[in-house]
Amino acid sequence: MAREPREGGRGGREREQGDDLVDKLVTINRVAKVVKGGRRFAFAALVVVGDQKGRVGYGAGKAREVPEAIRKATERAKRTMIRVPMKEGRTLHHDTSGHYGAGKVVVRAAEAGTGIIAGGPMRAVFESLGVNDVVAKSLGTRNPHNMIKATFAALEKASSPRNVASRRGKKAAELFGKREQAQTEETANV
Repeated sequence: MAREPREGGRGGREREQGDDLVDKLVTINRVAKVVKGGRRFAFAALVVVGDQKGRVGYGAGKAREVPEAIRKATERAKRTMIRVPMKEGRTLHHDTSGHYGAGKVVVRAAEAGTGIIAGGPMRAVFESLGVNDVVAKSLGTRNPHNMIKATFAALEKASSPRNVASRRGKKAAELFGKREQAQTEETANV
């Protein structure tokens, strides 16, 4: 009897939530406090939660037991969810970058069929978000907390043509109209 491969890669754990949310465990860290009688261990968990339709959030939780740390992190992630505009429901509208502390990330939109090309914690964010085609690179740090915070800084910068047009007081078609007009003039001149 063949076993099915696990989702999420290294240490990645995925659970379905009752309200169509998927949570992915990014990392668990064991910390020790030295006291008179020896060491007291506690666990810190980092979780990413998303609905795979454009909403995603992250949270960290600490507790004496692993399940309690994961529960706290999941609750915090649900409270901090953001909405990210997606192009055709599969990728981002434009390239963006973000940084947090020493962590810097570059996130690029990709053509259909590219897949998620991203490392560790960033992959969990994109899978929870529902992005199917993206190329991402982490520069400067391998700390999962800083990588995720930098990725969220980049995703918060992302905007759709509709948002840009409304900020400029135009319609989305007007933003693309000049490009189409130039192409029409080129074909008329040939």
